[in-house]
Amino acid sequence: MFEISPRTVVQVIFLAREAGAGATELHAFIDGLNDDEKSQLTAVAWVGRGAFEPEDFDEAVATATAEATTPTADYLMGMPHLAENLEAGLEALGVDVSGEEEDFL
Repeated sequence: MFEISPRTVVQVIFLAREAGAGATELHAFIDGLNDDEKSQLTAVAWVGRGAFEPEDFDEAVATATAEATTPTADYLMGMPHLAENLEAGLEALGVDVSGEEEDFL
């Protein structure tokens, strides 16, 4: 079940797009999430890059929780195309973030 706030995911997307300028802020933001949010954020990215299908989101969350051996911020920030993967994951999961995106623009 999708429980992470879409606004949280959008904030990560915007911070990830700022690359070098937002790296410290992005790392701190992800570190500040609780463990459930970190697992869900990772699962959204995995769905977005095609590692899991949208209908397997709960399995992706369970896998993210079970296999979390690296700090989530380090793992996600090392992922190529993090922002694009998160956007694609939200879209695949049918999560509308248009209102949240407008708040960040």
